[in-house]
This record gives sequence, C-alpha cells and structure tokens, in this order.
Amino acid sequence: MPRNVYGPDHEAFRSSVREFVERTLKPRAEQMLEVKSIDRDIWKEAGKQGLFGLDIPEEFGGAGAEDYRFNAIAAEEIAGFNFAVSSCFGIHSDVCPPYIVDLGTQEQKERWLPGMANGDLIAAIAMTEPSGGSDLAALKTNAVRDGDGWILNGSKTFITNGYQADLVIVAARTDASKGAKGITLFVVEAGMDGFSRGRKLDKVGQEEADTSELFFENVRVPDANRLGEEGMGFIAMMQRLPQERVGAAVANTAHAFQILRETLGYVKERKAFGQPVGSFQHNKFKIAELQTKLEVTQAYVDDCIAAHAEKKLTPVDAAKAKWWSAQVQNDVLDECVQLYGGYGFMNEYRVARAWRDARVSKIWAGSNEIMKELIGRDLGL
Repeated sequence: MPRNVYGPDHEAFRSSVREFVERTLKPRAEQMLEVKSIDRDIWKEAGKQGLFGLDIPEEFGGAGAEDYRFNAIAAEEIAGFNFAVSSCFGIHSDVCPPYIVDLGTQEQKERWLPGMANGDLIAAIAMTEPSGGSDLAALKTNAVRDGDGWILNGSKTFITNGYQADLVIVAARTDASKGAKGITLFVVEAGMDGFSRGRKLDKVGQEEADTSELFFENVRVPDANRLGEEGMGFIAMMQRLPQERVGAAVANTAHAFQILRETLGYVKERKAFGQPVGSFQHNKFKIAELQTKLEVTQAYVDDCIAAHAEKKLTPVDAAKAKWWSAQVQNDVLDECVQLYGGYGFMNEYRVARAWRDARVSKIWAGSNEIMKELIGRDLGL
C-alpha cells in the first residue's frame, strides 16, 4: 500500500538523511560497535546535516520545522541503518528539545539550544531510577532548596546518552508531601560538582548506545537551571511522553521493515534441498504474514504521525502505537532469525544484532504492560 503521510518536501529531506547515513554512519558502523559509543565528530556531523534542530526554532540555530513528519523521517532512516544509533539520536533530538523549547526561559534557550542543534552539546533525560522502573511518580531523587539554588541527591539508571551527555534533564522530588505534584525538572550540566556517571552498562543489545547510571551527590544546581515551574515536572513529562512514544513506534516499524527486506533477499538466495528456502510453502506463507503485519502496523503508525503533526495525537493512541509496534517488531525479527537458520544466531549477521537490539523496545518509553494499563483505563476498566 502506498504511504500518504509524506509530501515532496519530506521526501527531499529523506534523501538528505539517507545521504548522511551512507556517507557518515555506514563507514563507521563497526567502529561504533567496537567502542560501544558514537564518537563526537559523528554527532557534530549530524548537527551540520540538520538532523538535531528540527524541533528547535531558527533563532536558536534550529530548523524550526514545526512539522513532526520531518522528525519521523529522520527516525525511519536512522533506525533502518542501526536501531541503537536511532535511540541515541532520538533522545537527543526528538525527546529532549521540546522540554527546553516549551518550558525554558529565554536565557536557557540561548544557552543550550544552539549547541543541541549543532551537535556540540549531547542531551539526555533522566527519569528512570534503580528502584522505580516505569513508576515515575515514585522517584526518590530529591532536590532541596538552598539559598538561590538547590541541592540534588539521588541516582538514575538506564540513561541513554548518559555517559557522554553534556546536559541531562533530571526529574527530582522537591516536595515529598505532594506526590506526583511534588516533582520538578532540572538541567544538570557536565562538570557540576557531585555529578558523576557509572560505567557504561553491559547490555544484551544496543551496544553502540552509551547507556549508563548517573549519580548526584550534593550537586548544587542553580535555580537558573530549573526547567519549568516548581512542582510541574510530572505533568511536563506526561505531556511530552506521546512524542517519545510515537517516535519509538516509528523507529520500531522502520527497523523491522529493513531487516525483513534483508531477510527476503537472503531466503531468495539461500538454498536447501536444491531450492531457495523462501520457495518452501511454510516460509513463503510466513513471510507473507510478516509483510502484512508490518504494513498494517505502518498504516496505524502513519495515522499517529499525521495526528501528531497536527498536535492531535492523544496519549492513549501513542501508547497503542508504542506497544503494538514493539510487539510486532520483536515478532518479526524473531521469525527473521529463524529464517536465517544457524546463521541467524551469528553476530556477524545483521539479523542477529537487530534481534538483540529490538528486545528493549517492549520495555523502554514505558513498558508494554504500562501502555496496556493506560489503554485499559481509557476504556473505563
């Protein structure tokens, strides 16, 4: 089925992103895997290419696109190349900027947005804690007023870009008596006394992503680094999670489509019992099922992209797109590994890495179980 969500300007941007992938990312793929990180020069090149400033107004060095479909195209093309790189870039360019654009003061925007747009400042967001998981309202990291600033204590874990980040948007409890209404956001900058990072976490997949723990020990954060109103952090996160979740759905679907395309090429060439393995009826039917499932998923995700571009996407619909696309992605990639046979379990084959990389998509951005809980509540259950 043809996709109708994009126009000529979007497809022209797609060509630009693809050129960046071919010129900059693909030649460095093995190196990124080996060092378990994305080198700074790659971040800066992506910034020059205009991939990081789509949500940032022109006056602060961004593109000021004001059209989420451009974000979606960047996510599709990067995820098709590498799911881990897509997650790192997505957190930096798709998740973090709206917080500062929407909630930041003029001074904060002038200080941070230009560097985020050009790739000089790598951004992360720190919500998840070792004891809290998906329960953001139960976070224990706290900030206490101290003169004209705050003293921040606590820890975060599973933070994408955490090891390299220059700026970290941190959710902290500022009033224990108010529950979710006692949470405030702060921007912690690299080099602040008491701010440290743990080791790069040893993950099952997504090895290129420098995911880490973050520690805050009596970090003095000036009030000028408070993001938004005191006590409004939880609401701010809830309002912006739909963009993170639809972005995850876009990347999940694009990643699965690319690996299925590669698998289709493989089963046409690989022979068993004197014929291509794709010609066996079971395999033919299986691939037909996978293709159909992905196309149906793409249709719903495209509707969510269009709705979000018009600022009409609801949190519940974003939750549907997130959990369903993650489930389909994992189902498709598991079948692709099976179609490769023993080679599908070898790290030298992209399908094996993709299979590992995708498993976390059912957990992050709110686990699939949390997404179903949100949907169930919306249905009055």
